[in-house]
Amino acid sequence: MTTIKVKLRLSTVKGKEGTLIYQVIHKRVARQINTGYRLFPSEWDHQKSVIIFPSTECDRMLHLQQINEHIATDIKQLTRIIRELNHTDLPYSCDRIVECFRYPLNQEGFISFGKQLVAKLRQMGRNRTADTYATVQNSFIRFCGNRCDISMKEVNAGLMIEYENYLKSHGICPNSISYYMRNLRAIYNRAVEEGLTPQRNPFRHVYTGIDKTVKRAVPMQVVRRIRELNLTSFPALDYARDMFLFSFYTRGMSFVDMAFLKKSDLQHGILSYRRQKTGQQLFIKWEKPMQAILDKYDTQGSHYLLPIIKDCEKDERRQYLNAAHLVNQKLKRVGAKLKLSHPLTMYVARHAWASIAHSKNIPLSVISEGMGHDSESTTRIYLASLDASAIDKANRVILKSI
Repeated sequence: MTTIKVKLRLSTVKGKEGTLIYQVIHKRVARQINTGYRLFPSEWDHQKSVIIFPSTECDRMLHLQQINEHIATDIKQLTRIIRELNHTDLPYSCDRIVECFRYPLNQEGFISFGKQLVAKLRQMGRNRTADTYATVQNSFIRFCGNRCDISMKEVNAGLMIEYENYLKSHGICPNSISYYMRNLRAIYNRAVEEGLTPQRNPFRHVYTGIDKTVKRAVPMQVVRRIRELNLTSFPALDYARDMFLFSFYTRGMSFVDMAFLKKSDLQHGILSYRRQKTGQQLFIKWEKPMQAILDKYDTQGSHYLLPIIKDCEKDERRQYLNAAHLVNQKLKRVGAKLKLSHPLTMYVARHAWASIAHSKNIPLSVISEGMGHDSESTTRIYLASLDASAIDKANRVILKSI
């Protein structure tokens, strides 16, 4: 009989996070697996061995949900390992179970390879790519269900068509399906490069293109309505609205760049920062609306300009990701209050700035420079589907002339 227990090993420093461990007991021998997942003592029920979620939604909620999902996946993997070892009818030790968990039995498994690739990317500091691959992998793992790993040989055109149908059945839009497939293909191509599998082109029958996106920009009148909406009774929505407006005021600054702005970046009325995506340095004249947002929040004790990353001693990137999720969630509620036809997100602020600048006849080169695009062709893609009103107006003129 083999048992698996989940425990929280408390920190030696009072008030600090402890570490979750898996305790595997086999033939009266116990071994521990350090998960690396960290929780505060108040977030763990020692009797039931489950996470205690906060009663109200907060930045920590998403982090705890993700840990909970990781625990469920790990326990499923440990259970599968034990089941497979039992089926061999050969004796095995507790150390063997731990070894199989740390170094999967199927060394050429597609999912195992993906996890190792994500870990390597994080070690190299390529967190954006690692986050993307991890998100795609989590979706693929959910599709695989009880199959904790699959061999490289099983990654074929038929499996990818099944996965595409799975995504469609869950209401995933074509562009998102393409996003999953393109990044899953990138992981597969890495395995090909490393000689783990010959190139079988398993993605040849699934959609990997890009559809014309739905208009994301909003006109100036809507931006004014967003700014003037009374949200005094809804502080979380008010905060999300402020982040949206700050992005708009700063020429569509992306949320990740906003999150990592430092107080030292604001000098002599000029805000300077380097785009996380491209490394390009931008300079923005500091205006009164920007300062008005800053004045609303207490950021004493933090070297960051905005109240997005609030605890410099914790995982800053995780705080940014949690905040981005929650802000976009709240913005959709703001959009619903205003009865907007499309979901309101932080990305809308960037598109709105470009669209409004374009409508004011500001040259394409200026818009491109203001947004920190590498080339004007990128800006053209932004503007291509932003505003159909000019086309509609032209059509109306033509029809009236008949």
